[in-house]
Amino acid sequence: MTVSELLQHHGLSENPFKGEEARSDEVFTRLHRAGDLSTHHPDFEKIRGDLRRPSGAVVFGEKGSGKTAIRIQLAEGIAAFNAANPGARICFVAYDDLNAVLDRLHDRLGGKNPLESLQKIRLVDHLDALLHQVVPRLVDSVLGDGPEETRIDVGDVKRLHKRLDLVTRRDLLLLQTLYDRPELATQRTSRLRRRLRLMPPASAIWGRFAMVVVPLLLVAYWWWYSHYGWEQVPRRYYDYSLAGLVALFAIFALKMGVWDRLALLRQAHRIRRQVRIVLRGDISFATSLRHLPSAYREAAHLPTTDADEARFAMFDRLRSVLRQFGWAGLVVVVDRVDEPTLIGGDPERMKAVIWPLMSNKFLQYEGVGVKMLLPMELRHALFRESSAFFQSARLDKQCLIERLAWTGPTLYDLCEQRLEACRRPDAPPVHLLDLFAADVSRAELFEALEKLHQPRDAFKMLYRCILEHCQSVTRDAPEWKIPRHVLVNVVKAESERVQQMQRGIRPA
Repeated sequence: MTVSELLQHHGLSENPFKGEEARSDEVFTRLHRAGDLSTHHPDFEKIRGDLRRPSGAVVFGEKGSGKTAIRIQLAEGIAAFNAANPGARICFVAYDDLNAVLDRLHDRLGGKNPLESLQKIRLVDHLDALLHQVVPRLVDSVLGDGPEETRIDVGDVKRLHKRLDLVTRRDLLLLQTLYDRPELATQRTSRLRRRLRLMPPASAIWGRFAMVVVPLLLVAYWWWYSHYGWEQVPRRYYDYSLAGLVALFAIFALKMGVWDRLALLRQAHRIRRQVRIVLRGDISFATSLRHLPSAYREAAHLPTTDADEARFAMFDRLRSVLRQFGWAGLVVVVDRVDEPTLIGGDPERMKAVIWPLMSNKFLQYEGVGVKMLLPMELRHALFRESSAFFQSARLDKQCLIERLAWTGPTLYDLCEQRLEACRRPDAPPVHLLDLFAADVSRAELFEALEKLHQPRDAFKMLYRCILEHCQSVTRDAPEWKIPRHVLVNVVKAESERVQQMQRGIRPA
C-alpha cells in the first residue's frame, strides 16, 4: 500500500509530516500565514515582546526546536504590525546569513585557521555588518535602485529635500558614504547628494571657483599689460607681480589637488582598516568623503577607531533617518549561527562570533530589539563563563529563554493543526489519534511525542510510522490504522537517534 492511498483514505491531500525545515515547509507556511496562533511556541509572545517598544531576547534551543520558525513568525508578525501602524513601523533585519560577513573578516584578519580569525571579531564588526545590511536597502529606495521587495518604504522620493531637514539629509549621505554596496558606492554618493538637493562642500565650491577664475585673471592681467600696462608699470614690477600670482596659484592648486586629497586618503585608509566587512578601497572611500561637508569629515564623526561610540552614533543617525520615513525602530533577529561554512557547527567558533554581541549596551539599545536564537551548545558554553562576563552581558535584564521546551500535549496540538491544514475541503475532520489503531491511547501518543522533545523529531517519527506501516501491508488487504507495535518500534528507534545526535555520535 502506498502512502498516498493511506492519506487519501483519511481525507488528506498531502503528508502533513514530510517537512523538516521551516523555510521550505509549505504546510508551516500556510498555517502561519493564516494567523493560526496554535503553531507558535508557548514562549513566542514573550520573545516577541511589545513591538511598540522593541526589546531584546536571548533564546537557546536544540536543532529542530523551532528557532527558524520563530524567526519567520516574527517577520510575519512585524509585517502585520506595520500594516496596522503605518506611522510607527518596525524595520525587520534578518541577521541570519553570516557566510559573507565571516568570509570577509577571515580574509581581512588573515588568521592561520578560521577559529583564530573568528576570535578577533569585535562588537563593532557586527554593528558595521548590520548597518551595511540596512543602509543599501534604504539608499535603493531613495534612488529607485535594486529589486522592489528588498527596499525600505520611504514614500514619495520626489520631494525628499522638503520632507527631510538638512541634518537628516546629511546623515543619510554620511551613512551611504560609509556603508553602501562597494561596487557602485562612489557613483551613488553623487547621485544621492543631488537627489537630496545638498550643495557640494564649500571647500569644493571655492576650490573649483579659484581653479577657473584665477587662471582667467592671470591671462587678463597678462593681456592688459601687453597692450596697455607696459607704459604705466615698469617691466620688473610686472614680472614680480605675475610670478607672485603664479606662485600663489600653484600653492593653492597643490593644496587642493595634493594636500587635501592626501588628507582624504589618510582618513579613508583609517576607515577602511576599521570597517572590515565593507570591501572598498581607500580611493573609493575618499571619493565619497569629498561629497560630505567638512564638519562630517572630522574623525569624531567617522568610524576610524575600534571604539563603539562612533558605531552607536551611526545607529542613532539611521534611526533618525528611518523615523522621518515612519519607521519607529528596528528588530534584529540573529539565527542560524551554526550553519556558516567557517563555523561548521563548532561550539568554540560559534562562541567567538556570538559572544561580542553579548553586550548589555547593545542588547538594551533604545529602539533596537535584538532577538538572538541560538543553538543549545552555546547555552552550555554560557554557563561556564565568569561572573565578569555575566556582569557585562546583564542577561538578567534580557528576555532569557534557556531552552525551547515542547511538551507532549503541545506537540500533539501542533500535529493536529498540520492535519487540519492538509485536510481536503470535502473531507470530515481528522485527528491524530484517528491514524492509529484502537489500542493506541491519547496518553500513549502524548508520551511518545514527549520523548522526541522537538517538532522536527516528532514529525520524523510520525512520517516514519506512516511509511513503515504502508510498507508492511499490501494493496489488496489494506489496513488503514497504524498498529501499536509500529508506533512502539519507531518511537524506540527515533529516541535512540535523538540521544545519539545530542551526544554528537551521529548526524541529525
